[in-house]
Order: sequence, then structure tokens, then C-alpha cells
Amino acid sequence: MDDWRDRARCRHEDPDLFFPIGGAGPSVSQIQRAKAVCGHCPVREPCLHWALTAAPVSGIWGGTTESERRALARRAPSRRTSG
Repeated sequence: MDDWRDRARCRHEDPDLFFPIGGAGPSVSQIQRAKAVCGHCPVREPCLHWALTAAPVSGIWGGTTESERRALARRAPSRRTSG
């Protein structure tokens, strides 16, 4: 079975890069570096989809921060179904 996570570029990076503390100061540079890794990742879309559906998820996923994903979720129609 193919798992998108096996092809993620972040697998070859320090995991701490994708979990900045805060959104100001040194964290801004860290967020930019993490997003740069995501920008060249072949599985960015499934990663982002996972983070949106598994919300709330901390860290950088699919090239987005937590606040960016919250904004995306507010704009998108509900993806959750009851059942």
C-alpha cells in the first residue's frame, strides 16, 4: 500500500523545523524554511488535505501554518459528514 508520507520531503529534515514555537521573531525564519521544503514536495496536496481533515493539527503541513489552515477551513464548505 502506498502512503503519501513515504514520499514526503520532510522525512529527510529535522522534524523540529515543522513545529515552530510562536509566529514571531526567530520562528518567522523557521516557518519560511519549513514552507520552502513543502514548496518542492511531491505530496503537498495530500499532506494539506490530511491536516485539514484531521484538524486541529499543530505545525506546518502542506505548506501551511495552523492559522492559515483555520482560514482555509472557514472559507471551505464543510467536509465533515455525520454518520
